[in-house]
Amino acid sequence: MKKITILFFTIILFVQTNLTAQTYEELTKLDDFSIDVYFSPGNEERTNIIANRCDSAIKYIKDLIGFEPEVSLLVLNPEHWKKYATFPVYGMPHYLGNKSLVVASDDNDFWRSFLPPSEQLPKELADRIKDTYSLDDGTISMKAFFDLLALHELGHGFHLQAGLKMQRLWMQEFFSNLLLHTYMAENEPENLPAVEVFTEMVVAAGSSEYQFTSLADFEKMYDSMDPKNYGWYQSKLTVAAKNVYNSGGKDILVKLWHALKNNQNEMNDEELAVMLRNEVHEEVAKILTDW
Repeated sequence: MKKITILFFTIILFVQTNLTAQTYEELTKLDDFSIDVYFSPGNEERTNIIANRCDSAIKYIKDLIGFEPEVSLLVLNPEHWKKYATFPVYGMPHYLGNKSLVVASDDNDFWRSFLPPSEQLPKELADRIKDTYSLDDGTISMKAFFDLLALHELGHGFHLQAGLKMQRLWMQEFFSNLLLHTYMAENEPENLPAVEVFTEMVVAAGSSEYQFTSLADFEKMYDSMDPKNYGWYQSKLTVAAKNVYNSGGKDILVKLWHALKNNQNEMNDEELAVMLRNEVHEEVAKILTDW
């Protein structure tokens, strides 16, 4: 499980470097989308799939909340990843600044490394993983999971560019997971297991081995805790997003957006819980009160 949960430590490390305008002379540009799309030559089919999903998600969320972030999508092979990406390991979705979203074009060892050997898992769980993460050639990879992480990163683009007051670090991660889950549940419910199987596996293993388990600890240790410990938090927040959506559907994302946009003052935990309960939904408040 240690390798599995290292993933979530990297999710928050959106690379917010100060970049000058960059041209992508070695990449091919697609012009059929509302966002700018560039890709490594030879990956047009895959790029169209990813760009369509990102484009669709941005339009769908814009219709819900009335805001559209500026996004460029780069789909890169390993060679171009070294030149244009800022995350050193090939395969991890991330931003250049908060507008250019980078994803990998090719399956890779990084994706495959997060799945434990099937012989180490209960048969029922091993079968779920095989059904969810098998590629066309029969091999198993986390490709489907990482592809959907692009939507999590889009969530960060929405709240960063709109200037929402997220109140807590855990809230920005929960918000991005709720955006991902809401879009997928409303538009691609058949693909939700790609996120759910992995995160529910982490949560089901329990928390006894982790040093930090409270939301207060998460705020203090956000960028310095053990990666495995951080992975447990992200998994919990992903499962929470599923439960919240199931309690109130897409309206909860809309209410949360407006609540975070309209409440710009710093809040203590009691004030935050009251705001979430009164302006969003009881199930969101329970993340804070019943964690």
